[in-house]
Amino acid sequence: MSLKRFDQLVGELRSTLAGLSDKRTRNNTQYSMETIGLSAFAVFFTQCPSFLAYQKAMEKNKGQSNAQTLFQIETTPTDNHVRDMLDPVEPKALFPVYDSIYEAFEEQGILNTFRSVNDTRLIALDGTWYFSSDKVHCENCLHIEHKTGQITYYHSAITPVIVGPDKPYAIPLRPEFIVPQDGDTKQDCEIKAGKRWLDKNGAFYNTGNDTILGDDLYAHQPFCRRALINNYHFIFTCKPDSHKTLYRWVNLLEPGEDLHTLKVRVKNKNKWEHHIYRYANAVPLAEGEGALKVNWCEVTITSKGKQLYHNTFISDFKITDDNVAGIVIAGRARWKIENENNNTLKTKGYHLKHNFGHGKKHLSSLLATMNILAFLFHSFLTFCDDSYRLIRDTLPTRKIFFEHIRALTHYMRFASWEAMMDFMMRGLEIGPYEAT
Repeated sequence: MSLKRFDQLVGELRSTLAGLSDKRTRNNTQYSMETIGLSAFAVFFTQCPSFLAYQKAMEKNKGQSNAQTLFQIETTPTDNHVRDMLDPVEPKALFPVYDSIYEAFEEQGILNTFRSVNDTRLIALDGTWYFSSDKVHCENCLHIEHKTGQITYYHSAITPVIVGPDKPYAIPLRPEFIVPQDGDTKQDCEIKAGKRWLDKNGAFYNTGNDTILGDDLYAHQPFCRRALINNYHFIFTCKPDSHKTLYRWVNLLEPGEDLHTLKVRVKNKNKWEHHIYRYANAVPLAEGEGALKVNWCEVTITSKGKQLYHNTFISDFKITDDNVAGIVIAGRARWKIENENNNTLKTKGYHLKHNFGHGKKHLSSLLATMNILAFLFHSFLTFCDDSYRLIRDTLPTRKIFFEHIRALTHYMRFASWEAMMDFMMRGLEIGPYEAT
């Protein structure tokens, strides 16, 4: 099966953007909606806020620009026009592109390599802020009222990713934005958004053996039930302070009969560690009749008498001596949504928390969706574009890679994505161009 190429991905994005609603009613359509959308996306893909200005100047001086050759942008609109035209567009308008890349990952068998304990695939959920201000706000902002009377306005979203314990990359899925909901008098929150994400997207991403990962916030009966209703397993962090009923039961269990202990000596990076697991099955998660019964486990890792790690989890998987270590490893993979996804988007060049444009309706969330989509493009290229992967592996960091992209597209025009990758490989003397 042939791999999707970069220009095919851009072509699919262009087709989706062509279907965006256009608020213009007169003949002031110098720029099409796909041109406007692609112009915004190019900024996030190149991680260059000045990309459009550079390409406009190149188009004027050289007659053609990288915006045209790489991103199929006919002529380059101004930043303000892009923001104004995209403000009414809802983020879900871009989900067909997310889905197309997800299906391409699946067709290549890449997603199966992310399977973990009990051959399950792990999907981590977490909420993250991507905008805050004491002044700028819109109808979709959330807010915090401080004791001083000051109000902080902010935007946040659930940013689900497929993760694997031994995988250095996470694969972004459709986000769910935490925004005021019609008919709801209470402010939206992460758990409500998590439930919506499951209800809207659960069937699409379900392979029959998938597990939701989450922190302690998700380890409560309503959300656990929602995961099960949507045919998902779950492994959630479960802290004693917020789950007093469960821990009362655990502390009353008979050691060796209902409360099991497993001790394992493990070599990790040339150092020996002692892993001590405790686990129990069918423990009530809450008080009262009809309480959901979950399976609980605890891990304590020590080396030379010093505690290195301790955590506790609940799951619907029955826990045994054979799988308790795997369940813990899967549960610990939840941190990858913070490190490999949210932290990458905020600190590794994507500037997710930067205000690229706020608007009055959906602009802030739409631009965040494009930013995450750019990260998804990069993730796909890492797996499926040999040249891209070789260059990324050769350069020390993601930031340096995109510094090179910014400089090259500023000064030179490339006929295609392949031509730019070829030029970079020649310059770095890698792949077929290694020095002899």
